[in-house]
Amino acid sequence: MSGHSKWATIKHKKGALDAKRGKIFTRLIKEIMIAARGGGNPDMNPRLRTAVAAAKAESMPADNIKRAIMRGTGELEGATMEEYTYEGYGPGGAAVLVNVATDNKNRTVSEIRHAFGKFGGNMGTEGSVSWMFERKSIILIEGENAAEDALMDLVLNAGAEDLRNDGGNWTVISAPEAHDAVVEALRAAKIETASAEVGMLPKNLTKLEGKQATGMLKLNDFFEEHDDVQSVYSNFDIDESELESLS
Repeated sequence: MSGHSKWATIKHKKGALDAKRGKIFTRLIKEIMIAARGGGNPDMNPRLRTAVAAAKAESMPADNIKRAIMRGTGELEGATMEEYTYEGYGPGGAAVLVNVATDNKNRTVSEIRHAFGKFGGNMGTEGSVSWMFERKSIILIEGENAAEDALMDLVLNAGAEDLRNDGGNWTVISAPEAHDAVVEALRAAKIETASAEVGMLPKNLTKLEGKQATGMLKLNDFFEEHDDVQSVYSNFDIDESELESLS
């Protein structure tokens, strides 16, 4: 099983704590602002449509969404956010991609570099690990929310490429352009998703255990908690039993 997919599900279950800190809304607002630069109409802007759908799934008020769009289009004043992707290696050589949105690049890159070193990894150069990933629609569904045969038929008919069993939970993999159709099919079938995004899927996994596994999860948690980090992807694989004990 893919430890990273399982870890994503565990993090979703702990999401209420993040929501109290305002981190989820902050990240969603940044994503909406950046996406809205490509046009403020979600019907004409796929990235914005996905960002708005994610915000609604977290029960973000409509006024907050509207203001974020208007800041992105320049109709309202706000901080200028820029996107950057940093690459590196975690403990045991696990590949890591960190996507950030920041108004202070120098501060952010310094903190990202420090974190890699602190937790037993190192920051790499552009392109050093990105080739190990491919851009895909990734939808996580907790195992009890759907039966395999019915879910398989539903998502494949909607355009998905694959349905994977990740330690008792389901991961639906699709091409980015099929994301909206698959999400809508699941919604129509009243199947709840743990998360749904267009992100980076590792082509191969790096097995970690013991201190390397602990260090990788600490590094991952640091990035998840960082105010400027929008998303983090890795190709680490940890046995489910060890992952559960470390969570």
